[in-house]
Amino acid sequence: DGIAICFLLNSCWNEDNNRFELPSGVKVGSKVIEFQETYPQYFEIKNDGLQSYSSELHLKKNKDVFDSSFVSIGSSADSLDFLKKLDAEGLLGKVCLDIANGYSKAFCNFVAKIRDSFPDVLLMAGNVATPEMTEDILLSGADIVKIGIGPGSGCTTRKITGVGYPQLSAVIECADAAHGVGGMICADGGCVVPADISKAFGAGADFVMLGGMLAAHDESGGEVFKKTITDGTFDEKGCPHLIEQEYRAFYGMSSQTAQEKYYGGLKKYRASEGRSVQLPSRGPVDKTILEFLGGIRSMMTYIGASRLKDVPKCTTFVRVRNQYNTIYGK
Repeated sequence: DGIAICFLLNSCWNEDNNRFELPSGVKVGSKVIEFQETYPQYFEIKNDGLQSYSSELHLKKNKDVFDSSFVSIGSSADSLDFLKKLDAEGLLGKVCLDIANGYSKAFCNFVAKIRDSFPDVLLMAGNVATPEMTEDILLSGADIVKIGIGPGSGCTTRKITGVGYPQLSAVIECADAAHGVGGMICADGGCVVPADISKAFGAGADFVMLGGMLAAHDESGGEVFKKTITDGTFDEKGCPHLIEQEYRAFYGMSSQTAQEKYYGGLKKYRASEGRSVQLPSRGPVDKTILEFLGGIRSMMTYIGASRLKDVPKCTTFVRVRNQYNTIYGK
């Protein structure tokens, strides 16, 4: 009875046919939630379209979704109104104050305002990459600080602005600062392979956020494209064999694509700090998640850590040129 899928309904409206066209993988009978504008709405997929749920009935059945999710907001006044509406519905438990640049007094003031307004929520805020600002945000009222300026696969901040900090060093230094004042950090960005998740925990991260490693799965919600490509083989005349491959869109939230989709376009005084790419579809996400979890469990047995919180104590980092043998391929 839980909500199965999340997506923006406006992105599914086909003006030519005057109807909703559901994303790939969404089936009749699926329950969905959408956070278009400033209020959650609830629907069930029917053969003849979308049937709206009453909030009261739906929340009784699906409140557990919010218990295991963060509500992501920006730092505008509308965001506070949005949280108040969720709080009135009994849905507010975890909040992520998510902006690209957390280096301002106004940001810390907004963190304090959320904490004053909602003293019992679990509040994550960021992004920053230095221990001093990590402490400031925690002392302003956050429980978790999101760490990372420019390391994400969809981010071009370091290329466009010249601003950034090596992610492993940032996690090590900010974790030490956060734990010193009783706070936590979330390592946001920079993971390329499952081993990087283990290294983030070894560096002291309490949480690890993934973007590109989860992109292009069936559950990602990215727009689907079809491309004709060669499979690397040739027929007897030497002509390449062609196959149709499914791709999904993936873009950084500071990219021009995201600015046009969510904020009405890229402002003239700003530059795009993200990239937009099309990735081959990777199928269901469950096998990928199991690979991540298997790698973490195995890492803990190698280093002798019985609990995840013990991983940093059992970790030593050594600088190397190559991580593993690539003689038979990467």
